[in-house]
Amino acid sequence: MYVWGRLAKMVLTAKSRGPYRMGNESRLAFRCLPTDIDSNMHLNNARYMMLADIGRIDIFLRAGLIGLAKRKKWAPMMGGLQSVYVREIRLWKRFEVVSTVETWEDTQVIGRHRFVLEGGETAAMVLTTAGIYDFANRRFVPIDDMVRELGHDITPRPPSEEERIFMASHAGLRKLAKVKT
Repeated sequence: MYVWGRLAKMVLTAKSRGPYRMGNESRLAFRCLPTDIDSNMHLNNARYMMLADIGRIDIFLRAGLIGLAKRKKWAPMMGGLQSVYVREIRLWKRFEVVSTVETWEDTQVIGRHRFVLEGGETAAMVLTTAGIYDFANRRFVPIDDMVRELGHDITPRPPSEEERIFMASHAGLRKLAKVKT
């Protein structure tokens, strides 16, 4: 089951997992398939990003963000990510992608995707930064505004030291990417 099959399965089972609330986890179970591996016979690094995307879309769908974004002409957009690999996920092994919204600040939201092996050990972790773009007003939406539009009154926790370092690193790399050569 490649990308579209996994995405379709997530969408078809989203309702059975109930609504996503800030502070909850999205837990999706997978198995490492032959189409997922590299020459080392373990999960390919690019596949981690694709599976993290499915976890993120699960959160967007179950939180009501997809519907809200369509109505408002908004679009969730990735800003960047950082990944770390701790243990390999071998061919045919089962694992879960545990996705969370960690916190947000202004127009930037921090997400986390942990790849958890059957024994509970973390195999990899991906931190993401994203935002919601408002096409009509040509700006990113303050995340507090988006959360209120979803019907929640939540104050995010301050970003941790690691999250601040990630955000600063992302901002620096983004600045570097915009330099004309």
